[in-house]
Amino acid sequence: MKIVVIGCTHAGTAAVKTILKENPEAEITIFERNDNISFLSCGIALYVGGVVKDPAGLFYSNPEELSKMGANVKIKHNVKSIDTKSKKVIAEDMNTGEEIEVSYDKLVNTTGSWPIIPPIPGIESKNILLCKNYDQANVIIRQTKDAKKIVIVGGGYIGIELVEAFQKSGKQVTLIDGLDRILNKYLDKEFTDILEDDLKKNGINLALDQCVKSFKANENGEVTSVETTKGEYEADMVILCVGFRPNNELLKGKVDMLPNDAIIVDEYMRTSDPDIFAAGDSCAVHYNPNGNYAYIPLATNAVRMGMLIGKNISTPKVKYRGTQSTSGLNLFGYNIGSTGVTVSGAPQIGLNVRSVIVKDNYRPEFMPTNEEIIMQLVYEVGTNRIVGGQVMSKYDITQSANTLSLAIQNKMTIEDLAYVDFFFQPHFDRPWNYLNILGLAALEQEGL
Repeated sequence: MKIVVIGCTHAGTAAVKTILKENPEAEITIFERNDNISFLSCGIALYVGGVVKDPAGLFYSNPEELSKMGANVKIKHNVKSIDTKSKKVIAEDMNTGEEIEVSYDKLVNTTGSWPIIPPIPGIESKNILLCKNYDQANVIIRQTKDAKKIVIVGGGYIGIELVEAFQKSGKQVTLIDGLDRILNKYLDKEFTDILEDDLKKNGINLALDQCVKSFKANENGEVTSVETTKGEYEADMVILCVGFRPNNELLKGKVDMLPNDAIIVDEYMRTSDPDIFAAGDSCAVHYNPNGNYAYIPLATNAVRMGMLIGKNISTPKVKYRGTQSTSGLNLFGYNIGSTGVTVSGAPQIGLNVRSVIVKDNYRPEFMPTNEEIIMQLVYEVGTNRIVGGQVMSKYDITQSANTLSLAIQNKMTIEDLAYVDFFFQPHFDRPWNYLNILGLAALEQEGL
């Protein structure tokens, strides 16, 4: 079986390793534009902030490893076209310009995503940077040395993590976002209010609910300020973190996609073309809270989907379980976990929900130290099915987001959570675990 893999970061690396484990006779050709594979972009802020000293640790594989496993790895190769009828791929060596043609029995599209670059006047100015891959991370680190005033555009996870990294490096940081709250996809207002107050206490200038109108530059073409709908902010460096779009130009019109060009796959990672598989940020995912497709570019989705390609490429065997978009974050000492839908986001995906919020200590008051935790449970009106949850504390309770994720995937109700068996030990929790308490609060709210 001849297999061509296009793109080799999270999904591609997982797919190749699993394919070769399950089908050692497979002939795999990998095309990758970069000179590296498997870069953990979620570690960029740690690298920029100096927490990670050796960037080699942000790679969990390399071309040499995949070559030893039997793959033909062609880095710095750009795929120019895919002929799905004759089942051929044409790629260009980015160093020499030479074109090669490779045929396939099965094609694996793991081309990932790319940062959205909005058409804003002045965006071509120097020192306006993107934050996605290893090369961009190195550019940011080099230019950070001379920058004093840094503007981050976008208040999602990447933007927020960079805000903290730069603040701890002694920079003056401004965060701009078009919405009125940070982390709005992951947390509701009760949580973001706390975090925004903490950001301000740490000297972060929050410029929320305002859109960027233009970037101004000096005579050398270097950015000097960012003009928004509500003000102007000085900047030596700007980093755009406004979201991602799927990289699917090669297959546009050849397989079924969502309106945003994310590829639709079935439960075995097959596209509408039975000989083309896809995974990772190039794909839509099955979103369990409402049972529909969604575009959620996360590394966790990518590695799972990539592995499933390897399991199913010769024979459909293992089904995709879907996702809850579960994520975690550490921000200025707060440990934050989130899964499923928020109250504010539920109407956008057709869910009618209620929620309950509980604040409590994580363990008995007789213990010498303690920390307050804040938790929210989101559940569907009528069925009481759990569809979302958020947890936050200076104590690390983020693994509880994983527990709530499993509850969503398995369609558990608030009653299930209230009475499920969790252990008690005073070092760690109360006789009623805090998730039990959260479920019980939801039951009380419903009069049950």
